[in-house]
Amino acid sequence: MRLLAATATAAVGAVIVVALPNPQASAATGTVTGYATQNGGTTGGRGGQTVRATTGTAIHAALCNRASSSTPIIIQVEGTINHGNTTKVSGPSCNTAAGVIELKQISNVSIIGVGGGAVFDQLGIHIREASNIVIQNVTVRNVKKSGSPTSNGGDAIGMESDVRNVWVDHVTLEASGGESEGFDGLFDMKDNVQYVTLSYSILRNSGRGGLIGSSESDRSNGFVTYHNNLYENIDSRTPLLRGGISHIYNNHYVSIHESGINSRAGGRAKVENNYFKNAKDVLGTFYTSERGYWQVAGNIFDNVTWSSQGSDNYPAGPNPQSNTTVSIPYSYRLDGANCVPNIVQQTAGANKGLRVSDGNCTPTNPTPNPTNPTPNPTTPTPGPTTPTPGPSQPSGTNLSLGAGADGSSKASGTSYGNVTDGNVSSYWSPSGSTGDISVKWGSATRVGRVVIREASGAVGNIGAWQLINHDTGAVLTSGTGAGTATFSATSLKKITFRITGSNGAPRVAEFETYAG
Repeated sequence: MRLLAATATAAVGAVIVVALPNPQASAATGTVTGYATQNGGTTGGRGGQTVRATTGTAIHAALCNRASSSTPIIIQVEGTINHGNTTKVSGPSCNTAAGVIELKQISNVSIIGVGGGAVFDQLGIHIREASNIVIQNVTVRNVKKSGSPTSNGGDAIGMESDVRNVWVDHVTLEASGGESEGFDGLFDMKDNVQYVTLSYSILRNSGRGGLIGSSESDRSNGFVTYHNNLYENIDSRTPLLRGGISHIYNNHYVSIHESGINSRAGGRAKVENNYFKNAKDVLGTFYTSERGYWQVAGNIFDNVTWSSQGSDNYPAGPNPQSNTTVSIPYSYRLDGANCVPNIVQQTAGANKGLRVSDGNCTPTNPTPNPTNPTPNPTTPTPGPTTPTPGPSQPSGTNLSLGAGADGSSKASGTSYGNVTDGNVSSYWSPSGSTGDISVKWGSATRVGRVVIREASGAVGNIGAWQLINHDTGAVLTSGTGAGTATFSATSLKKITFRITGSNGAPRVAEFETYAG
């Protein structure tokens, strides 16, 4: 390891929860960009009560004192939060634990550093079975998984198990070594985490920057945006992407010692206008034979070295070329890579005044109290419908990601699981001109809308079809051509797309399912 030294201090603060007079005044500042804007958007606790906390126990108490686990709340944090002042608090609207900031089975929460700053010292933030979370302007440092004290499996911020819509902004995440020193990842996501943005943040002095997916089989995560961040003095995982889709732009990478953006196991990353300096193997597939993919544009590689290709080592350089295409469903401002070091230096990390880039390489103050409303839900049209051609990125959670899949047959070189992997470059095709493909879950799941996406080069090949409730055999709806179909929402364990006619070899890239 070549890691900078860091010191840790401990301070025990009193438990203080103070209601502030204006609940809107202390909402997260600035406007979220990236995948956290999708799936209805990420607003955190906007519109809820604002409270002040100077201890971890007070943060837990604020969660537990809400009317329900989804009642919006903004928690302003100041001071040092550590093991000595973080205990478990019980209540019907929370599920907390000692020795970690536990955001479990809750929603609509903002944690905002204020005043002289908020430091989570040797204490991680754990997000589990939660949604619509904002964390802004805090420092999390020296969280360990071994040694003493331990917290959060050694992750500074860790997310797992059905997490949706998280915005982490202007934070500083740092360690003082790698796994041998007791630390793990700075920003980890696993077991079905989706629609996340990490922006204007610093990740440094660690063996591992962070991951998406805990193993090659954990491919249920994705739709993560990283922008305007500084990765400094990191050995690897900036990030490690196993399956799923990520958008990585306008980040500054300095002193990446072993490997950087590691896209593997079918992962796809759009990597644009980043600045890599004094680093090694900053992009590719590493430590596995299960390849990933990337789309590159506008990056600068300054004193970057590349290793030779091997059986489990596939660096993208020395002349990185795109091997996939990633469609981005949101708007964003893109600075030229040449100014990224300067703009990131002035804006990234906690206690930087929450400044952002104006898209023209100039730092600017954030917009106070932005609006990012959740779109009004639409009521699906019941009964048979003809799908809308050329489906766009729909709102809501794609229930197929991480689900099982099977079918009646599959053509050579195709797989049932390709329709649930979030990757439109892979596909399933029946062995003939017609056939069944199904998505299945371990328990009853409510589905009211389906999107069928055809693979490139086969658009228009799907002819007549039926959507079938495989549990009962009932036809939910029917039509012709790929696209979007809605029907009366139904709870089922398995849904089948039955192709009964075709204009060529059908190729289903994605079989997406939504609640409505």
